[in-house]
Amino acid sequence: MPKGFVYILECSDGSFYTGSTINLERRLSEHQNGEGARHTQKRLPLSLVYVEEFQQIHQAFYREKQIQGWSRAKKIALIDNNYEILPKLSECQNESHYRIQKRRGLV
Repeated sequence: MPKGFVYILECSDGSFYTGSTINLERRLSEHQNGEGARHTQKRLPLSLVYVEEFQQIHQAFYREKQIQGWSRAKKIALIDNNYEILPKLSECQNESHYRIQKRRGLV
């Protein structure tokens, strides 16, 4: 089974695109030439800001889906290698969650 890569591109409008592939160079070229995803086609040029390599493509695909569900702040922390704040950024921040945590004396 081929190796896999998960990558994050920063688009010209500041948005992020997360993808996975078995051939990183080819895929980046496709994105830069407007042959990639619709999201990136409209937001050229692109910058590669993050890459992870995996032994198998299915691992990269799983990680891609995980990262796609993250907030912008959490993606920035990953890109900046601020791994220690990832758990805090994973916490629910809505008002009802805060009230429950406060009642339990956790905040």
